[in-house]
Amino acid sequence: MSATKLTIIALAIAFVEARFGQEGLVQAEISALPFGDPGVAATLAGQSPGVLLAGAGPCEKLLLADEIVAQLGDDPAVIAAAISLVAAERNFNPSAVDTGDICADPSLPATEALRGIVPLFDPAVDGSDVENANSATSVQTPFDAVGLSVAEVAIAQGFTNFRAIDAAGTEVALAGLGAGAGAGAGAGDGAGAGDGAGAGAADDAAEDDAAEDDAAAGCNAGVDDAGDANAGDANAGDANAGDANAGNDDEADAGGAADFGLCDPTIRFEGGLGGRPADEFTFQSNDPAIEANQQEALNPDIIVNRICDELNNICEANDAAINACTAAQQSLKDQGLGVGDGEAVVTAFNDLILAA
Repeated sequence: MSATKLTIIALAIAFVEARFGQEGLVQAEISALPFGDPGVAATLAGQSPGVLLAGAGPCEKLLLADEIVAQLGDDPAVIAAAISLVAAERNFNPSAVDTGDICADPSLPATEALRGIVPLFDPAVDGSDVENANSATSVQTPFDAVGLSVAEVAIAQGFTNFRAIDAAGTEVALAGLGAGAGAGAGAGDGAGAGDGAGAGAADDAAEDDAAEDDAAAGCNAGVDDAGDANAGDANAGDANAGDANAGNDDEADAGGAADFGLCDPTIRFEGGLGGRPADEFTFQSNDPAIEANQQEALNPDIIVNRICDELNNICEANDAAINACTAAQQSLKDQGLGVGDGEAVVTAFNDLILAA
């Protein structure tokens, strides 16, 4: 191999390591924080690389950033470390998708000092130069984020080549997203926007050109255009305004019974979890399989978000169950229940989830 080729390869490796070495830098910054109970900063730091991997949802790092502040306090050094995590670039698999994703949950991050910050993006993505410049600016002077998700802030600042993903891991359509990134989400969001319709309705809408057009414009293909979207469709009888999953089996409809499959969807608030002192209470899933995949947390939204994800990933739950989980999660937020509310959170969430 020529010296020139070796030099090019070495430079390419150095470039990759320089970019993704940020994972270690963020982890080290969090681990070095001299706040909170012994070992807590190191535990939180150990979770940071995982939320920057391609397999993690983009909202997970925002939940962890909130957890860092919740557990370690609001000292400027803590806020700075949490900001580093919010702004950090996430990996994505360019062989599977042509761009990365950004969190589309307007409630995240919940910590006011972390809002208005947009993330770095892989330089291979068209338009990332705009996003990366915006990210550097936002770390110093956050953008206006009142009522907006991080994804919406990114769009407002001129970056549109990405996929918007909500806290449940579902792709959603946002006004202003570029055709390349937003086309796939248009039908999905349109089909669900009116009544929380499931992914099946999005699939039906995408199969029909007229419904796809309406969905991309934010219309509910299953409600406003039921006759248009499903004319001649084998599922036309299911595509009514009260049907939450027109393209799937009736059992998975939001109006049907929730089936949580292999898992217990409830939560608990317990002292001494994860080696903590007996008088230190945190939230955790009641299901052993879900608990094995998620450390206990002071912020109940982290646990609930994991439960909603795992209902889809490992529990074999139906769409009605997953929809019930995300609805219960949103209800907690609407009621202002979260860190510090203990058993009130447990009661509210478990009552809602078990009533589904």
